[in-house]
Amino acid sequence: MNQDEHRVLQPSANRSWLKRLLWLVAIIAIGIAWYFVRNPDSQLPTTTSIAGFFHKQPGNHQEPESGPKSKHGKMPDMPIPVAVAKATQGDFPIYLNGLGSVIALRTVTVHTRVDGELMRVAFTEGQMVHEGDLLAEIDPRPFQVQLHQAEGQLLRDEALLKNAEIDLVRYKKLLEQDSIAAQQTVTQEYLVQQYRGNVEMDRALVDTAKLQLIYARVTSPVTGRVGIRLVDQGNIIHAADANGLVVITQIQPIAVVFTLPEDEVPAVMKRWRSGEEIAVEAYDRAGKNKLATGHLLAVDNQIDVTTGTVKLKAQFANDDFRLFSNQFVNVKMKLDTLIAATIAPIAAIQHGSIGAFVYVVKDDNTVTVRPVKQGPSEGEKTAILEGLAPNETLVVDGVDKLREGTKVEVIQPGVRKTQEKAADTQAPTNPATPQAPASGKPLDNSDGKQAPDSGKRQHWRKGSGS
Repeated sequence: MNQDEHRVLQPSANRSWLKRLLWLVAIIAIGIAWYFVRNPDSQLPTTTSIAGFFHKQPGNHQEPESGPKSKHGKMPDMPIPVAVAKATQGDFPIYLNGLGSVIALRTVTVHTRVDGELMRVAFTEGQMVHEGDLLAEIDPRPFQVQLHQAEGQLLRDEALLKNAEIDLVRYKKLLEQDSIAAQQTVTQEYLVQQYRGNVEMDRALVDTAKLQLIYARVTSPVTGRVGIRLVDQGNIIHAADANGLVVITQIQPIAVVFTLPEDEVPAVMKRWRSGEEIAVEAYDRAGKNKLATGHLLAVDNQIDVTTGTVKLKAQFANDDFRLFSNQFVNVKMKLDTLIAATIAPIAAIQHGSIGAFVYVVKDDNTVTVRPVKQGPSEGEKTAILEGLAPNETLVVDGVDKLREGTKVEVIQPGVRKTQEKAADTQAPTNPATPQAPASGKPLDNSDGKQAPDSGKRQHWRKGSGS
């Protein structure tokens, strides 16, 4: 580019900057004029007021202050509302919790011992039966015929035996008179023994036939509840059938098999070896309703390596039939009792770098941090082994903003949440911004009084009016 072209472009650039400056001045003048049209009683605009004007326009967000401040601009020492509870003293039971399943003390599948037609079913599905009660009858006629046949054969062989014994006596007398050979007498003696054997076999056949008649009546081997009938009346049943007739479960008493972690085994075995009865409680699936109370019956002899638990078996009387076979239950086994222990709400226990601790409210309504040693827990209570005394006041709600020495205000447990909910519904305000009086005159920044109009302001109004 030569010098002549440079001289031509330089005035054009200067005029472009001048136009931009004129537009900026015009925009500022229009803004000031619009400001005083909306606020006719305002003072002469200054740099600060213009900045404040644009700062207050919609879209320029100003964060509200969190609360009233003191003269030095710092938040006052306001007490924090908290809910508290007292630490108590009493006997605290130590429970071990486990998951278990209810099992019948005995479960029996009733089978027939003989083959035949099922003539009668003598039970109702789901009823309670006792040991020896009749359950079903099988057609007994084939077994009665076998019994009569065995008894007839027995009579025949007994008659043969009697006749052989008479002949033996006669042969012995003739042998003494040397009238017969000795071999004939010996043969007769062995014939008598043979008939005696036949008689014993016949008697066994009679007993077998009688036993078959007994087996034709199927009775309950245990006391318990019968289930759903597996075979209907009129069917031909066999002793080799896999399903059987019905299943009976003994539910009084009933057992619960549950598991505990292997870490609890030493304490459990120590109590088990003492010979004292260990109480066991069964709860429903939710763990709220107690179903039954029993005692520990047995401990398994090995730990399951896949789960790291050991099986235990408890027995319950189940008088009210609240426990049902294969029912899932939560088990609580009472292992021991802490005498005169300090008891605190679980909600008061906090955890940090120092371990477990609580906020204790002192007499001057300030809190102090107290490290504690937490013991076993049960429900919403826990035992404190060290660090806390009975009747001390503990913070159970509102611990979020607490520090050592924080001043607190004790309220009811449900009041704090109500106050927080009401505070959320109120619109945020800025108490540091003074409101304009009804007269529309500005306030003096020092004492809040209305500032008189200055001469400069009056002269400006006259100039503007003319």
